[in-house]
Amino acid sequence: MQDQIETSAEAAEAAALPRCHEVHADPNAQSGAKDLPESLKKPVKNKSPAQWAYERLIMYIQNFEKTLDGDHEVAMGFTGGDAGVMRIEGMGYFDPDMITFYGSGGAGARTQLVQHVSQLNVMLRALPKSVEDKPANRIGFRLAADLNDS
Repeated sequence: MQDQIETSAEAAEAAALPRCHEVHADPNAQSGAKDLPESLKKPVKNKSPAQWAYERLIMYIQNFEKTLDGDHEVAMGFTGGDAGVMRIEGMGYFDPDMITFYGSGGAGARTQLVQHVSQLNVMLRALPKSVEDKPANRIGFRLAADLNDS
């Protein structure tokens, strides 16, 4: 193997490009490292912490939804206290450092979580879909489509 010499510009660009690496016990498991959207291939330095977190969360939500059957939808679980679970129905960010999730709680109450990116801790969970005779809601695909359109 031959060593390759990088220019300082190439080294700086490579250091700022996002990387994603995952290993799973199941070799056929879905991985977020494959088929990254174009927006996630752009240098990190051109994005606020909020935008960067928002885009990566979309990728994780979309990949999680790919593993769900038609009877389940994505939700977020919370740790500590009785906060419970929130069905994810929308998501956004406010530069430079805030992420917000919109949805409904276990009893159907409207819910919004606003969180600073430095405290971001999201557990994705599968919940039975909310309406039996309708297809499962796939928010990850809508978020990704919006990301590609913007």
